[in-house]
Amino acid sequence: MKKRIIKILDILKREYKIKKPFLNFETDFQLLVSVILSAQCTDARVNIVTKELFKKVKHPKDLIKISQKELETYVYSTGFYKNKAKHLKETAEILEKNFKGKIPNTMEHLLTLKGVHRKTANVVLGYLFNKKDAFPVDTHVKRVTNRLNLTKNKNPSKVEQDLMKITSNNELFKLSTLLIMHGRKICKAKNPRCFSCKISKLCPSAFKFEKDL
Repeated sequence: MKKRIIKILDILKREYKIKKPFLNFETDFQLLVSVILSAQCTDARVNIVTKELFKKVKHPKDLIKISQKELETYVYSTGFYKNKAKHLKETAEILEKNFKGKIPNTMEHLLTLKGVHRKTANVVLGYLFNKKDAFPVDTHVKRVTNRLNLTKNKNPSKVEQDLMKITSNNELFKLSTLLIMHGRKICKAKNPRCFSCKISKLCPSAFKFEKDL
């Protein structure tokens, strides 16, 4: 399994050149806001929403000044907007109260923030603090790792645990990012493009999909 993951990683590294994060941000707090908003929403939609929001919000204190209703109008199109606006307000207050307005750099502390789960925390740890052993599991990562038979679990936390057992710690965050790219471009939920897939020979599911065509 470890040898196969190394081969998969090497191929994906050659295939995808990721020059910047999927989400647009200028400050640490803006990244946290974006990742919270990305739950059940595409990064593309979040980037559209935050383009206007981030003209007013750069740090926790800025968001605290915005009313709940006003914030809801900004984040409406990301879905679950009332909860997301509420969580963002509460998180800004927690950051000011407990962390002097700074984003904490540990999983334990990040999980004390509202609207933050392991995936959110891992994205923050990877991008803001260069934690190479962070492994965010989104829908793409879960789908692709299952199809590759790198895990049989559907629960994101268990997928994370399984991949940590077979992947070098300094490659985990890179692997997650590459799997997301591959899931978006090739290994789609419906009609995966197995004939265009560079890792199809290493994928047990590729032959199944080809037979179904």
